[in-house]
Amino acid sequence: MANDSSCKRNKPPSCGSLVTILSLDGGGIRGTISGVILACLEKQLQEIDGEDVRLADYFDVVAGTSTGGLITAMLTVPDASGRPHFAAKDIVPFYLEHCPKIFPQPEGLAALLPKLPKLLSGPKYDGKYLRNLLSNLLGETKLHQTITNVVIPTFDMKKLQPAIFSSYQALFDPSLDVKLSDICIGTSAAPTFFPPHYLSNVDSQGKTSEFHLVDGGVTASNPTLVAMTAVTKQIVKNNPDMGKLKPLGYDKFLVISIGTGSTKKVEKYSAKKAAKWGIISWLYDDGSTPILDITMESSRDMIHFHSSVLFKALQSEDKYLRIDDDTLDNDAGSTDLATKSNLENLVKIGEKVLKNRVVHMNIDTGAYEPIPENVTNEEELKRFAKILSEERKLRRMSSDTMTKDPTN
Repeated sequence: MANDSSCKRNKPPSCGSLVTILSLDGGGIRGTISGVILACLEKQLQEIDGEDVRLADYFDVVAGTSTGGLITAMLTVPDASGRPHFAAKDIVPFYLEHCPKIFPQPEGLAALLPKLPKLLSGPKYDGKYLRNLLSNLLGETKLHQTITNVVIPTFDMKKLQPAIFSSYQALFDPSLDVKLSDICIGTSAAPTFFPPHYLSNVDSQGKTSEFHLVDGGVTASNPTLVAMTAVTKQIVKNNPDMGKLKPLGYDKFLVISIGTGSTKKVEKYSAKKAAKWGIISWLYDDGSTPILDITMESSRDMIHFHSSVLFKALQSEDKYLRIDDDTLDNDAGSTDLATKSNLENLVKIGEKVLKNRVVHMNIDTGAYEPIPENVTNEEELKRFAKILSEERKLRRMSSDTMTKDPTN
């Protein structure tokens, strides 16, 4: 994998049988749910291969949008010894400590005042704590220095087009090899919540590039297909290290996609109500931002829909796992209600999701439906952990063979 000598960093594997992808949705404080699930997966891997292994040892690509981008950085930023600085079990404590400061809640009389005037004069949060936190957390680490490949979507509002920060693309476009902290600030800059992030980068060739970034959820709140496309793009380039991988060989992909939950079961908006809305109401309705909710939920579901159809068509459904929960109430479904009680509730929801039955999307109706087998998400993660462990062993065996006989 990423740390095995012959399976080179920044290139899809040529000495294994699968391309392994971990995909992490956006969702603000709901990244706490993802943290619970990821800690479970890493624990399963440690039970097989030892307590020193980390998620980055098993995935060719970790992709994350918005809060998922922050988790991606945590899982892949190296420490002084070149190992992942954070374990998956560190994510939940990190969120419990820092979310209340990233999303400070109004107190006293301020809590009783309407929030609309603030939204009309600027973003809901100034983002200073988040920027300082990410700068201290990630330091000067650049995109090419992550433990394994990462793909983090953002949107450049000046160019009106997506800006995808990919380890692969950074090999060919030095302008994209920017600091990881800047990428995370950009992918988290949700319109109306945080100010957009301006970034100027001087690359290794002395060329200056500018980026005007907003939240990656505008591009893809679920980054699964973005990650798969990034790998496929490398395969199409006919890199000699691709081995026998062929363009669009999606049956060779293993994907674990982690959602942050949604309030689909709650009738949040209605056409009858929205028919009377003007610009302000689309931006603010009872503490929510309808235009963002609709846009990001649509993006998330469409990507899951396309992924589900793709893996089903290739008869590879056993290599695609989507873990999500569409039964959150309004508080748990919030992006920024960072109260102690709500954050602790999100931890409980994550634990509950692990005990829930595995669900697949019905590609005819778009609804989540439990699979016929009575298998929980935790049990399915255990099965995937075994596959990931076997893939890692296979690559090590291939690496040893190539070392002994370089003519292979």
